[in-house]
Amino acid sequence: MVRSKKESGMIHGYVFVIIALALLTVFFGGFSVWAYLNYTDVKDDVDGKITVAKAEASKQQAEADEVKFLDREKQPMRQFVGPDDYGHLTFDYPKTWSAYQATDVSGGGGATYQAYLNPILVPPISVQNQKVALRVTIEQTSYEKSLGNYDAAIKKGDLKSIAWSNDNGMSGTRVDGNFNKDVRGAAIIVKMRDRTLTIRTDADIFKADFDALIKTVKFNQ
Repeated sequence: MVRSKKESGMIHGYVFVIIALALLTVFFGGFSVWAYLNYTDVKDDVDGKITVAKAEASKQQAEADEVKFLDREKQPMRQFVGPDDYGHLTFDYPKTWSAYQATDVSGGGGATYQAYLNPILVPPISVQNQKVALRVTIEQTSYEKSLGNYDAAIKKGDLKSIAWSNDNGMSGTRVDGNFNKDVRGAAIIVKMRDRTLTIRTDADIFKADFDALIKTVKFNQ
């Protein structure tokens, strides 16, 4: 049977259309699969970021709650009271801290008074480079000589010094920074009659407690 040229052209046209439709179907099918996979990847990435963000937010909230809890545990504050013969030094400190007065000055003789405070328990002070939350020293040394002990570190840039005072009428010098290779903290040095008072924290972790504590420092002038 012989087809006319017209019929043959129509068949070729149909074949072309069918092939084109098949190619379009394959293309759009492939595109749909690609788009779905891409959407899934993006969704998983977004979901992962949301999960991480929620976990980080929960962690930060837990840390904030712990800080608030620890701050509440420190209340009400206790009062430290030094010996009368050494100016009757007083200041407030957290009730979760322990205090240890290492020097018995009842016998007189101009001994250097030393006391140590630390959360829960004061560690052995005899251990070299032992860090504590607070050191209290009252020594029969001039204020100028005591300050001179920090001159080298200040010139080197390890320590920075500023004038210090509180609302109780106390005034002196504050130094912050590296006291040695093992101790980074802060201290106040205050003239105390014919003696010098030094209060120091051995670690920045206690800086907030130190800042609050020195606001309450008071002694007989």
